[in-house]
Amino acid sequence: MNIDNWIKKLTGFFTEVGVELKKSEWPGRAELIRSTGVIIISVAALAVFVGVSDYILIKALKLLVGGL
Repeated sequence: MNIDNWIKKLTGFFTEVGVELKKSEWPGRAELIRSTGVIIISVAALAVFVGVSDYILIKALKLLVGGL
C-alpha cells in the first residue's frame, strides 16, 4: 500500500467519523451532571467493596495460615 492511498483512507475515515458524530444526540448539561454523579458514586462504592473484601480475606488467610 503506498502512502498516498493510506493518507486518502485515513482522511476518509476521519471524515466519516465527523459525519457520525454530528448524527449523535449528546446529553444535556443536567443529564451529564447526573450521569457523572452516578458513575463517581458507583466507582467509590466498588472501591470500598474491594477494599473491605481485601481486608476480610487477608484477615481470614492470616487466621488459617497462622499469621506467617
